[in-house]
Amino acid sequence: MAMDTPRHRPRRTARVTLMVLAAICAVVAPSAVAHAVPDPATIEAQIDKAWNELEPTIEQYNKVHGELQANKAKAADLQQKIQPLQLQVDLAMSKVTDMAVSAYKGGSASTLNAILTSRSPSTLAEQLTMLNMIARDHRAQISDVATARDKYAADKNTLDGLISQQARQDADLGAKKTQIEAKLADLQKLRQQTGGAAATNFKPVACPVDYLPGPGGTAAKKACSLIGKPYIWAAAGPDGYDCSGLTLTAWAAAGVSLRHYTSWQWSDTKPVSRADLRAGDLVFFFKDLHHMGIYVGGGWMVHAPQTGDHVRMAKIDSPYLPIAGYRRPG
Repeated sequence: MAMDTPRHRPRRTARVTLMVLAAICAVVAPSAVAHAVPDPATIEAQIDKAWNELEPTIEQYNKVHGELQANKAKAADLQQKIQPLQLQVDLAMSKVTDMAVSAYKGGSASTLNAILTSRSPSTLAEQLTMLNMIARDHRAQISDVATARDKYAADKNTLDGLISQQARQDADLGAKKTQIEAKLADLQKLRQQTGGAAATNFKPVACPVDYLPGPGGTAAKKACSLIGKPYIWAAAGPDGYDCSGLTLTAWAAAGVSLRHYTSWQWSDTKPVSRADLRAGDLVFFFKDLHHMGIYVGGGWMVHAPQTGDHVRMAKIDSPYLPIAGYRRPG
């Protein structure tokens, strides 16, 4: 067995020290990498990517929810129309029943009585014609009213089926709100830690940049007044807004009604060129039009970006927001 002489001790000590350092590095290095925080630009890119995948779901919810509310109103209106028609049918049937009972009790005596009480053949003919007309009128009354009632009832049944389907879609899309916000929550926390785009400078220049009299200017001013309000999923104020909720609220201040869905706002407005762009015009992004803002002049817009952010000004030209087109309400 080798002896542990003073001459060998320094080498052994060095080997032990190197082994200990290697073990420490093996434990510490992965931990350091695992807890590395991405830079702000990387976080912003991740948030933009995630949001651009999720925002179409929000706008689809706005569409389904809007259609659902409209169809519920139509169904209620049809129900109101059905009720008086049903009452008319019931009354007409009651009269016919009374006539049938009288005819049954009188039998052929009714006709005989008409003959006996008539003073002339012409009077008899008039009486019989009148009886036939009354009978036909009641049959026609029942037929016309019943046909109208049945049409409204069929329309309402169709609407009820559509409402049931849309209610399920509405609930499914609404349930995704929690999922959408949960997916972004971690990124938003990192954003706050690194001081990324969560800075509170929501209005870097005067808003609106360009003064414009008329409805467009009014809409632009209203949008500017909402800067700083939080982004709220599928909301149109007053506590918060999503992108299409912000634009419909801005234009409502100018007396123009827009629907709460980006594609509807696109179809309900007329196109304008970039050269003709003016305050109040709507700027749409992405091929599926799932994001939009309102132009306020000077290359700036006001928009509601995403969950965790606030209504703010931004340049319309951005690598993260490909422009799809420009539209003008009114």
